[in-house]
Amino acid sequence: MSGTLYLWLKAAHVIAVIAWMAGMLYLPRLFVYHCAAEPGSPQSETFKIMERRLLKTIINPAMVATWVFGLWLAFEGAWFKAGWLHGKILLVVILSAVHGLFARWVKDFAADRNTCSQKFYRIINEVPTILMIGAVILVIVKPF
Repeated sequence: MSGTLYLWLKAAHVIAVIAWMAGMLYLPRLFVYHCAAEPGSPQSETFKIMERRLLKTIINPAMVATWVFGLWLAFEGAWFKAGWLHGKILLVVILSAVHGLFARWVKDFAADRNTCSQKFYRIINEVPTILMIGAVILVIVKPF
């Protein structure tokens, strides 16, 4: 593979990660505000639309693109033997599981079945940030 193509793949991966993280940081904030809305109210119905659209049009495609470009980069760069990449992949798997939880909560809100509090969503909002910080440190510092 040419060096130029590798750089384009890296750029696409970073763009996908930024889009994914933006959505993963915004969606739980919507959940916090949605908790305060009366089920069935116009405000609640608006939050349902916002949450569904954010998940379907930004977060889901960005996650898929992140994985595709990231694995492609790892293959082309022969990084699979690097310890830092194993750690990063573990963190991205955990982030993907959190993504799955968010998708479930979008469905719960859509059906007016939310059982979690605003405080819970405020706390869970920090999880993607912590995972992202760990992944960035592993990629940039490559400690092992």
